[in-house]
Amino acid sequence: MRPERKKKQQPPKMARSSDERSQNRPAKRPVRQKSAFKAERPVRQEAAFETERQPAEAGSLDRLEGRNPIFEAMRAGRSINKLWIQKREGKPDPVLTRLMNQVKATGVPLLEVDRQVLDQMSETHAHQGVIAQLAAHEYADLDELVASIGERGEVPFLLILDELKESYNLGSVLRIADAAGVHGVVIPKRRSVGLDASVGKASAGAMEYVPVCRVTNISQTIETLKEKGFWITGTDASADLDYHEADWSGPLAILIGSEESGLSPVLKKHCDFLVSIPMQGHVNSLNAAVATGIVVFEAAKQRRQNLNRQV
Repeated sequence: MRPERKKKQQPPKMARSSDERSQNRPAKRPVRQKSAFKAERPVRQEAAFETERQPAEAGSLDRLEGRNPIFEAMRAGRSINKLWIQKREGKPDPVLTRLMNQVKATGVPLLEVDRQVLDQMSETHAHQGVIAQLAAHEYADLDELVASIGERGEVPFLLILDELKESYNLGSVLRIADAAGVHGVVIPKRRSVGLDASVGKASAGAMEYVPVCRVTNISQTIETLKEKGFWITGTDASADLDYHEADWSGPLAILIGSEESGLSPVLKKHCDFLVSIPMQGHVNSLNAAVATGIVVFEAAKQRRQNLNRQV
């Protein structure tokens, strides 16, 4: 058995007087200023934090990237404005070669570019060597359009645009065409802007109401329209005939030149008449869409007056 521990003897406690206790008592702690402490804390700016968040950017609605999406779009009948494809280096890629052949057969403009160009254009970073620009709206067939106008008993009124390059101009022309009662607009497949998202925005919705026909050859299209009884009137700054004095009656197609060079000499030869807009200022040219609006509304006014006389 363990021996019992001896308890240490504690010295006897000495009684202290009240004065001694008061002298040894520590001083009172200062009262904490709770309100002052809380006021110094910064308040979290939750609302400001939320407003700094930026939504993720959406991809372009008129752009497709990758081989399978483009193949399926073509199979579904989607209209393609333009195709960018990677230049062939070394052994040809059979899939890209097949895609190129299909696109060439439709007459769609095809551009072979370096991979670095596609990398810069790509929004998905998975283009697989090919990017397509889709039409934001389906194109109309010119023959069907002309036939439908005749079935309604109306006198055809068309616009033909020669190689417009700017989306804003094409969109503006569509707004003008809608407001003036033009039945349709004709554009070439090559060297011209197509129906993309920018055109749709600039048209302010007119793209949904004005049929746009895309043709392979403008010269051949003009000759075909002539055979159907159309008069072709071109706009040219050097023409002697004032647009006010022109005869805008009957089946009519007005030909508008490009922003930079106007009508080409070849297309001028296909016109029955050439008209100009007299100007008195220092600037000797007008924006393509502005010039179109001036001429088209004059033609629409005369055609409306002729229709009223017949009634």
